[in-house]
Amino acid sequence: MSYLKIDDVSFGYGDRKAVLSHIDLSVEKGSFVSLLGPSGCGKSTLLRLIAGLESPHAGSIAVNGLPIEGPGLDRGMVFQDYSLFPWMTVGENIELGLRQANPGKKSSQCRELASEFLELVNLRNVYGSLPRQLSGGMRQRAAIARTLALGSPILLLDEPFGALDPVNRLAMQDLLHDLCQHADPVKTVVFVTHDVEEALFLGDRVVVLGAASGHVIADLPVAFPGKRRREQLYASDEFSKLRNAIFESYHRDVQSVLEENISITSIGQGI
Repeated sequence: MSYLKIDDVSFGYGDRKAVLSHIDLSVEKGSFVSLLGPSGCGKSTLLRLIAGLESPHAGSIAVNGLPIEGPGLDRGMVFQDYSLFPWMTVGENIELGLRQANPGKKSSQCRELASEFLELVNLRNVYGSLPRQLSGGMRQRAAIARTLALGSPILLLDEPFGALDPVNRLAMQDLLHDLCQHADPVKTVVFVTHDVEEALFLGDRVVVLGAASGHVIADLPVAFPGKRRREQLYASDEFSKLRNAIFESYHRDVQSVLEENISITSIGQGI
């Protein structure tokens, strides 16, 4: 039985065309799934459904055989927009997550652990700062630290590195990769990104959603065992094959959408 099971899920907002259409996805415990696709294809919506922030209009989502009926501490999510409480200091934001996950911990223990998680994301001296006093990239790293502090076995990451400068983005990729390699208990990750190289560097599987009524158009295993080094990885034939396969799936999907639109237009004109 799959750890995270998405079974024939469809979803739409109001009277709009379906955002997701008949999604089937099985995620094994401890795996890292990179989720790619064009803007508007439903990647973030799928994460929100897994997080329990939205409910499918059809189909079901279950963790370990139990249906998802709302948010839970077993699923930690990092949003695109930082999602820190602005009236709390950075340290207090992380302490809040720690207290939610560990209600019996003393305040002094939570403060110590919060400092350690900030150190982990290279934010050593911002414990007492308010989120508005930090740059966008620093706020996002603080949000990542808060989610890691929850200790959730499932991590849902919605373009978490999009606001970071190139140096910190690479550093955070390395951190996330190392964390998932050595986490005990293991982490199961669904990671949304637009960056094909990032998806391949981090994931042991890449799932690509199509543009029209988000559906899976490619599901590729990524077999790069052990610690990954960019120079070796990017130069490998296997990396090039996977990257080309992803771009080819995009191309086929765009072509099918264009052909469908031309067909509909032709019918409308009576041709």
